[in-house]
Amino acid sequence: METPERTSIDTEARDGDTLKLAETDFHVIHTPGHTQGSISIWIPAENTLVAGDTLFRDSIGRTDLPGGDGKQILRSIQQKLLKLPEDAVVVPGHGQNTTIGREKKRNPFLRGPLKPCYG
Repeated sequence: METPERTSIDTEARDGDTLKLAETDFHVIHTPGHTQGSISIWIPAENTLVAGDTLFRDSIGRTDLPGGDGKQILRSIQQKLLKLPEDAVVVPGHGQNTTIGREKKRNPFLRGPLKPCYG
């Protein structure tokens, strides 16, 4: 398999940006912690959050790689993502979909005081 060509970014997505595709708005939420540039995408018309590697069903993204930060990912989740509607569907980068309400109740990484989860 050949290595694909490297692409360049012409415009960075920033926290608070809104991208529009047809009639649908996609809101950029900066969620650092897994990596410093991590973002999640909130699609209000679909009541859906594309969380990437920030939030998973019963877990959170890895923070033990270069640029990862356990406290920062928890702040991103608690201060930005958990404010979304309880019934919002969360589409993670891997695994099963979940909801914000389910993660508030069942995610062991989100219980108790803010603390790092990895290294």
